[in-house]
Amino acid sequence: MGLIVQKYGGSSVADAEGMKRVAARIVAAKKDGNQVVVVVSAMGDTTDELIDLANAVTPIPGGRELDMLLTAGERISMALLAMAISNLGHEARSFTGSQAGVITDSAHGRARIIDVTPGRIQEALADGAIAIVAGFQGISQDTKDITTLGRGGSDTTAVALAAALDADVCEIYTDVDGVFSSDPRVVPAARKLKTVTYEEMLELAAAGAKVLHLRCVEYARRYNLPIHVRSSFSPNEGTWVVENHPEGGNMEQAIISGIAHDKSEAKITIVGVPDRTGIAARIFQAIADADINIDMIVQNVSAAATGLTDISFTVPKAEGANATAILKRIQGEVGFASIQYDDSIGKLSLVGAGMRSHPGVTATFFAAMAEAGLNIEMISTSEIRISIICRESDLEKGVRAAHTAFGLDADQVEAVVYGGTGR
Repeated sequence: MGLIVQKYGGSSVADAEGMKRVAARIVAAKKDGNQVVVVVSAMGDTTDELIDLANAVTPIPGGRELDMLLTAGERISMALLAMAISNLGHEARSFTGSQAGVITDSAHGRARIIDVTPGRIQEALADGAIAIVAGFQGISQDTKDITTLGRGGSDTTAVALAAALDADVCEIYTDVDGVFSSDPRVVPAARKLKTVTYEEMLELAAAGAKVLHLRCVEYARRYNLPIHVRSSFSPNEGTWVVENHPEGGNMEQAIISGIAHDKSEAKITIVGVPDRTGIAARIFQAIADADINIDMIVQNVSAAATGLTDISFTVPKAEGANATAILKRIQGEVGFASIQYDDSIGKLSLVGAGMRSHPGVTATFFAAMAEAGLNIEMISTSEIRISIICRESDLEKGVRAAHTAFGLDADQVEAVVYGGTGR
C-alpha cells in the first residue's frame, strides 16, 4: 500500500461540480489501494474576494485578523470536499492546518513552516479514512495564533506533509497538464516537460513560473520527495520534479528546459552613489532590515571625475513604495543624489541544466531579443539561468521569440488551460 499526498488548487475546486470531480479522483486513488491525504486550496477566487472585503472594511487590515479571515476559504473547501467524498461511500475527515500539526513562525501573511507533527492525520489513515487538510495555513509556535504561508502556500503545505508522513509521492493538481516550457497562456505552442530537476524548477519558480511555489520545491529537494504536477481536469500523466533527469530517458536533454517571465517586480535606481567601501552594504542592509527581497542588482563603473556611481536593483512591486521611503530616509547619511522608480518592467529568464555544456546559448538568446526589438536594461546569470529586465510591454513578445529561437515550440498545439488562471 502506498501513501499519496494530493494537492488541489482553487481552480480545481471552484464550484460544486469541481468538488465532485475531485472527490471521484481521490476515491479512485483510495480504491487503488493507497492511503490518501489531500491538501486543498480555497475555492476559485475566494482568497482574493476575502482580501477585497477586508480592504473595504479598513485600508490597513491587521495581520492577525487578516490571517484569521483568509483561512476561512480553505476551511470551506476542506469541509465540502469531505462531504463529497462521504457521498461516494468513503470516510473523509477534514483538518485545519493547526489540527494537522503544521507549526510555523509568527510572521502573519508569510509564515514559514518550522515543523509538522501529523499525529491526527496518521490516526485518520490508520482508521482507513481519507484525510483532508486545509492548505496555506498553520499555527504559530510562539503565539499560538493562526498564520498563513503566503500565496501559493498550499503547495508548501502539501510537500511538508508528504515529507513528514514519508509519502511515496506528492501530486500537485492544477489547471494545466504539467510543467510547460513556457506559460501556455502566453505561448500556446509550449510543450509539456516529462521531467524537471529540483534545480531547474527552483530557478523557474524564482523567475516567475507560477505552476509551483518556490518554497515547496525547496522543501521537496531537501527531502528528495518526488513531485508529480498534473491536471485535475484530465487523466494525462503530468511532469515529474525529481533530483535528476532519468538516465536514458532523453539521450539529448534539451539545452533550455523552460522560459519564465514575471511582471511583479519594479526597478529602483539610486543615482550618484559615492563609490566608497561600505556604502552599498549600508543601502542593502536598510532594505534587508525591512524584510524586502532584492532580486537583480547592477552597479555601474564609477566616473573617474566624480567618484560617483549608480546602483539599480529590482524588488517586488508590492514593496516598491516601502523600499523607496526607506532609501529616502538614509539619503543624507549615504549621500546619493536621487532615486528613480520604475514599475513598468518585466523579467524574462531562460532555465536549463543543459546550458552548462552548450556554448552559444547567450549569443542565441540575445540575437533573438534583438530581432524581437527588446531593449535589455539589466542582466543576471547563474550556472543554469540567464535573466534580463526589459519593458513590461515587450515581455510576452520576448518570451515567444526566445521559445522559438531555442526550438521549444511543440509540433502541434498541446498546451491546454482547463480552468482559468487559478492554481
